[in-house]
Amino acid sequence: MNPHPVETEALLTPSEVATLFRVDPKTVTRWAKAGKLSSIRTLGGHRRYRESEVRDLLNGVPQQRPSDG
Repeated sequence: MNPHPVETEALLTPSEVATLFRVDPKTVTRWAKAGKLSSIRTLGGHRRYRESEVRDLLNGVPQQRPSDG
């Protein structure tokens, strides 16, 4: 058995996300820095975004935020 489960969720590049929202890829990066969208960093330092989270945001589903209290 493999002790490290394989991540099977599709990941999108900033350019792919930008195309879906019809914005510039730099806007997508700003959203990630502002916490509107979570990102995963590749070994090379590039950002990738979970497709399910992007689709939820695109469809207007509110993101769950951790409570401050």
